[in-house]
Amino acid sequence: MGTDQNEQRAGVRYEPDEKPPGALALGLGAQLALLTVAGIVLTPAIVIRAADGGETYLNWAVFAAVIVSGLSTIIQAVRVGRLGAGYVLAMGTSGAFIAVCVTALVQGGPAVLAALVIASSLFQFTLSARLSLLRRVLTPVVSGTVIMLIPVTVMPIIWDLLEDIPAAANPAGAPISALITLLAVVLIALKATGALRLWALVIGVVIGSLVSSLFGLYDVQRVADAAWIGVPASGWPGISVEFGSVFWALLPSFIFVTLIGAIETIGDSVAIQRVSWRKPRAVDFRAVQGAVGADGLGNLLSGLAGTVPNTTYSSSVAVTELTGVASRMVGIALGLVFIIAAFSPKFLAVILAIPGPVVGAYTTVLLSMLFVLGMKIIVQHGIDYRGGVIVGVSFWIGVGCQGGVIFPGIVSEFAGGLLQNGMTAGGLCAMLMNLFLMIAAPRRRTIEMPLAATTLPLIQKFLAQFAAHNDMDGVIEARLELAGEETLYTLLGDETDEPRPERSLQIVAYRDGADAVLEFIASPGGENIQDLLTVIKDTPSEPSTDREVSLRLLRHAASSINHQQYRDIDIVTIRVEGR
Repeated sequence: MGTDQNEQRAGVRYEPDEKPPGALALGLGAQLALLTVAGIVLTPAIVIRAADGGETYLNWAVFAAVIVSGLSTIIQAVRVGRLGAGYVLAMGTSGAFIAVCVTALVQGGPAVLAALVIASSLFQFTLSARLSLLRRVLTPVVSGTVIMLIPVTVMPIIWDLLEDIPAAANPAGAPISALITLLAVVLIALKATGALRLWALVIGVVIGSLVSSLFGLYDVQRVADAAWIGVPASGWPGISVEFGSVFWALLPSFIFVTLIGAIETIGDSVAIQRVSWRKPRAVDFRAVQGAVGADGLGNLLSGLAGTVPNTTYSSSVAVTELTGVASRMVGIALGLVFIIAAFSPKFLAVILAIPGPVVGAYTTVLLSMLFVLGMKIIVQHGIDYRGGVIVGVSFWIGVGCQGGVIFPGIVSEFAGGLLQNGMTAGGLCAMLMNLFLMIAAPRRRTIEMPLAATTLPLIQKFLAQFAAHNDMDGVIEARLELAGEETLYTLLGDETDEPRPERSLQIVAYRDGADAVLEFIASPGGENIQDLLTVIKDTPSEPSTDREVSLRLLRHAASSINHQQYRDIDIVTIRVEGR
């Protein structure tokens, strides 16, 4: 496994800080744009058509969505202050918001939707700043369950598109177009490899559109009437500042879905880091915070522009891995292509003219893969019987509430119908059960002190008391004290033994089965311990500095070491085996 990863990293031709030839960057940006622009355009089209929002608003919302996607993609690449990951992360409209956006349009109209998107973006900025708090709330079990519920919530809307055809068209064209689109996408995805597999969705939509045109379903006239260059003459819906009952009833759902969008952004920003460097690196959670912040800025701009929210697209990770070009120049080129495309009504009309049955089949594949992604998140991080209870109960409660079969009278009245959304109902259920597990877990012992070498005796006393309280033998106690000592010295780095008030340290100790887990939560500063351990692993010669000695002793004492660096804190998690 390690050899494969090293070979994969060796395939990186341009790292984020390196500059490839301009033609290469522009070509890759254009390729990635072709892979993602359909999703950016079709999401607002699905929302507005499902809510009968009208063609004027549809044209404006699509134009604004593409512009915002281009701007936020550039910000993700270049990193403006604390906004942006500094990696190639394509931004686009979010399918997770389809159901709540349709509800907002139907109940309140476009101006209320804009206000809700702006309000939820402010929550996302807070989330970015305090991302470290999520590590115990959004566990893989919770986030995986919620992602699995997104298709449950959205699919009823998507399946309505399968019969959305012009009245004068041949009715047989709907099932035939949808089936051929589905078969084309699935067969290419199953049999193709490499670059061709990335194009499966695009090829499927093209084939489905060609077939649908034979039955008169493809709106050729729309494409013919559209100008080559221009902007919508009107359509901006404004922003509602009344904050009425509809706003407050839907705000919890929007915030909850924003949280889910953040989960997707976190996953993509972690994944892009793993494929962007020649040598493996520990995940930089400061870059993850920047990605979530840029996502929040994209949503703020979306709300101000009166269109649907956006998120990161994982296709940029696949393209980066395949091509080996991780340069930020590709992200800048991608964003510019989006912005240029927004000013071509004819180009956008080509996508908007795609008939409902083709869109329905295309989106069914996407949402099916999203369901599987949720399953993978749960399984890859391990699941015991407690996790199984959380996933199973939460998922089926979400399905029941979405289908209106669990006490429909009560559910429809409670909190303004908040729980009628299956993703919200199931997600809240999973979070509450996870919270119960946290409360019922064995008591955690905590100590706080300045981050200084003079506090070592205090740390050793704390760890000895923890070991005695949990009936751990002398060998485990010695490993805990060794791990504590070497982690302290490694966090200190080259600092002196004098206490530094500006850097504090909190240690949390608890049992996890037979093992002991220590969390060192410190003020930010210094290098990543995981990266330092990788360096000394690659250089097996005798240690030449006291710091290298500490690192080797730490690796000997601990069974696993994880160092997460955020802007506000560093968290080093040490696991010591209890056997």
